[in-house]
Amino acid sequence: MKIYVYSKCSTCKEALRFLKKQELKVTVVEITETPPSLDELQTMLHYQKNNLKKLFNTSGSLYRELQLASKLEQLTVLQALTLLSKHGMLVKRPFLIGENFGLLGFNEAEWSKLNSKH
Repeated sequence: MKIYVYSKCSTCKEALRFLKKQELKVTVVEITETPPSLDELQTMLHYQKNNLKKLFNTSGSLYRELQLASKLEQLTVLQALTLLSKHGMLVKRPFLIGENFGLLGFNEAEWSKLNSKH
């Protein structure tokens, strides 16, 4: 499993504490330094039932600065994923991806199902 986090994000810290408590092995990546790859983003999009907006941190300042609320619908999937792969702050986090699953944001009830997968 790999988790992309923003080190100053309280939700990301909460997710990391949860994973540690569950004793799940995970590779931690700072999303601002290394955003998810195009392949990882395409995989996550699949797990999010192709709902592109779910991949975006819609409450972030960069999302607002780029006026993506009004522009997102005009972008192709590849353009949107390329934008996400270049700007980690646009990506919804924490971004947890593993074999046969992908989770965005931290929801303890949803994440509790991880133990049955690993």
